[in-house]
This record gives sequence, structure tokens and C-alpha cells, in this order.
Amino acid sequence: MSTPAFKQLETTDIPFLMDVYNYFVVHSTHSFHTEPVTLSEFTDSVIHPNSRYQTYVVQLDGKPQGYVQIMPHKKKQAYDPTGEVTIYLHPECVGKGLGSASIQFIEAIAQKRGFHSLIATVCADNAASIHMFTRNGYQQCAYYREVGFKWGRFLDIVTFQKIIS
Repeated sequence: MSTPAFKQLETTDIPFLMDVYNYFVVHSTHSFHTEPVTLSEFTDSVIHPNSRYQTYVVQLDGKPQGYVQIMPHKKKQAYDPTGEVTIYLHPECVGKGLGSASIQFIEAIAQKRGFHSLIATVCADNAASIHMFTRNGYQQCAYYREVGFKWGRFLDIVTFQKIIS
């Protein structure tokens, strides 16, 4: 397999990445959106006014495969040392090591930007993401029961954390 590359998000990347995200909205419980997001909603979720928080396109052989981002964990200032990590990859890319490469990439970015801790929140149904985060040194720090409701059933979420500094 080729080595993954990462580039800073450009507005021209947004429609493809929105399609990747909306695939999981429609076909899985990985996203807690129950309806596909609009271009405006998705753009707001991947572009942050503070340059400390950014979205990167995951590429393989120069082609976009998905995205990884570091965003604020919470809006209160005391949370500033902690970032929230999100990864969405095209469904055909899952299981090829791009998730782990994305985690390692975003951790290096986070360390350079002075983050102390990274958080990832995952639907408890998402065994692949849970395995990916634990394999990369994240520890489960919370389990919330029945906090989401999609497709006629309640969903649990699991929160993972890694101290990186």
C-alpha cells in the first residue's frame, strides 16, 4: 500500500468529504446525525475560525480518502489544552491503516500546537474505531448509556483519551 499523505483542507475538498461523512449518517450509527448534513452545516464543522483547530484531507496516491481533524473539546477556556479528534474515511478505505496513520499525524500536529490531551468520542456500535483508538494508546475514560436515538433505538457512546505531552 502507498504511504498516506495529509494536506490542509481547501474549500474544493469539502463536497467530497461531506459525501464521505453523509455516507455514515445514512448507513451507520457512527454519526449521530439522523439526516444528511448540508454543505453549509458541513463547512461549519470542518472550518474553525481559530487556526489552532484544523481539518486535514487524508490522501492516498494523491486522491482524497477522508479527513482527520482536531477541534475544541469544549468552548470554555480551561479546556484549551484538550482537543477533540475526529476521523472519517471513505468506506472502501476502512481497515487499511489509514485511521492509525491519521491518528499519528494529528497527534504530531497537536503536540506542536501545545495540546496536552486528545479526546475521541465514538458510538459504542463502532467496533472498528474503538479498536483503532485503543490500538493507538487511547484509554476509555467514559461510557455514556443511551445518549443518542437513531433508527428506533438508543445508542451508547464511548469516550477515549490520550495524554500526548
